[in-house]
Amino acid sequence: MFPLHREREQPIFSTRAHVFQIDPATKRNWIPASKHAVTVSFFYDANRHAYRIISVGGTKAIINSTISHNMTFTKTSQKFGQWADSRANTVYGLGFATEQQLHQFAERFKEVREAARLAREKSQDKIELNTAALSIAAPQFSQDLCDELQSPPVMCVNGPEDKLFRSQSADITLSSEKERIKKMLSEGSICEMNLESELFTLQDSNAKLVAALHEANANVEQWKKQLAAYQDETERLRDQVADLEVHGSQGPSDMLKDELTQSLEELENLLKAKDEELEMRNVDLERRVQNAEQNLASALEDRERAENEVQRVVQILDVKIFDLNDLRQSLVKLISK
Repeated sequence: MFPLHREREQPIFSTRAHVFQIDPATKRNWIPASKHAVTVSFFYDANRHAYRIISVGGTKAIINSTISHNMTFTKTSQKFGQWADSRANTVYGLGFATEQQLHQFAERFKEVREAARLAREKSQDKIELNTAALSIAAPQFSQDLCDELQSPPVMCVNGPEDKLFRSQSADITLSSEKERIKKMLSEGSICEMNLESELFTLQDSNAKLVAALHEANANVEQWKKQLAAYQDETERLRDQVADLEVHGSQGPSDMLKDELTQSLEELENLLKAKDEELEMRNVDLERRVQNAEQNLASALEDRERAENEVQRVVQILDVKIFDLNDLRQSLVKLISK
C-alpha cells in the first residue's frame, strides 16, 4: 500500500537525519527508529490536498506523519528538533548533522503547515458553498423536513433513548478531552526530559570548570615556588659579586667574578621568561574562566526557561483536569436523571 501513495505524491523537500520516537511506555525517553541517518522528505498529495513527512528505513516506513495546521516543530537543541503527531499518538525526533540542516527543516515545516492551514480553510469554504447550493436547489426537501420536525415526536424526551444519546455525546466529549490531556502530558514529559538534559550539561560544565581551576591553582603554586627559588639564587649571586667587588683582587677572583656575573644574567633572563610565561598562563586562565562563566550563565538561563515552560504546562494541565472532573460530574448527573 505504501508504494501506491508514493506514486501519486510528489516530494517537495528532502534531507537526512537520525530518526527517533518517544517511548510510549514512559513518555520520557527517545527510542532510535533508525541505526543511521536516513532520508526524511516532505510529500504533497494532490488528490487529498495533504502534506506528509515520510521516511523509509529498509522496507518499513518509520515516519508517516500527516501535517495539520496546529502542529508545531520545536528545536530542543542546536541539532535536534521534534513534533507531536496526535493521529499517530507519538512524538517524532530528528537529529541533524549541522545546525543549518535543522534550520532548513524547521523553515520548511512552517511553510508546509501554513499551506495545510490554507488548504483546510479552502476546503471549509467549499463545503459551505455546497451546503448553500443544496439548500437553494432543494426547497421542497427543506419544507418536508420542517413539516417532519413539526410533527409529534415518536420518542419520549425524557426516555431512555434521549439519555443514551446525551450520554454518547458526553462520552465523545470526554474522550476528546482525555486525548488532549494525554497530548499535553506528553509535551510536559518532553519539557521535563529537556530540562534534565540541560541540567546534565550544566553539571558537566561545572565539573570541567572546577577541574580547570584546580589545575591552574596547582600550576600557579608550582611557578611561585620556582620563582622564589630563582630569586633566592639571584640574591645569593648578587651578594657574592658584591663581596668580590669589595674584597676581590686580580687573578682568579676576576674569573670567578665573571662567571658569577654570567650566571646572574642567565638567572635574571630565566626569571624574566618565567614571569612572562606566568603572565600568559594567567591571561589564558582568565579567558577560560570567563568562557566557563558565560556557559554557566547561558545554561542557567536555559534551565530557567525550561522550568517556566514546565510550570506553564502544569498550570494548563491543572485547568484541564478541573474541567475534566467538572465534565464527569455533569455526566453523572445527566445519566442519573
